[in-house]
Amino acid sequence: MIPRIAKEKIALEELKRRILAEGRNLGGGILKIDSILNHQMDPVLMAEMGREFARRFEHSGATRILTAEVSGIGPALATGIAMKLPVVYARKRKPITMKEPVYVETAPSPTKGGDVLLMVSPEFLHADDRVLIIDDFLASGKTLEALVHIVKQAGAEVVGIGTVVEKAFESGREILSDHCPHIESLVIVKAMVNGEIILED
Repeated sequence: MIPRIAKEKIALEELKRRILAEGRNLGGGILKIDSILNHQMDPVLMAEMGREFARRFEHSGATRILTAEVSGIGPALATGIAMKLPVVYARKRKPITMKEPVYVETAPSPTKGGDVLLMVSPEFLHADDRVLIIDDFLASGKTLEALVHIVKQAGAEVVGIGTVVEKAFESGREILSDHCPHIESLVIVKAMVNGEIILED
């Protein structure tokens, strides 16, 4: 039997391999990994990501996981299954079933070229919650910061932030470290130059 830590290391190496093989540097800091995360998902690899996040945040005391639709839902759900926690995702459009008042913040969307609203109903985020935020990317940190502000609106506490991919050259971690010292990224992109994707070892 393969030890747990070894299995998780194998899964992370597979994630890195897939990003290098299937990812595309579109320029302007945009990394396309649609075949892995942002359009198509590999359920087996996603489950391994969830287990790795669960391992890294197992002592956080989290009571709830928060993410943003759409691409954060996969890794957040996998983490929620591994940690046996409810998963809440911030909506970008307010459905008629979401009654006022709501927690709302604005965040920039590099891929959509504008700002989006992120909304969470107070029904699913409470003052006594200890919230683990999970998302697909950490780049400028602005979307994750908006989620942090939503947690603060609820009077709850952010106990951790986890992302599948971090673009270190955009310095988003520096913004978020003021809000939460426990930040984990499964893969860190050091640079994207001349069409290449350069990962940290």
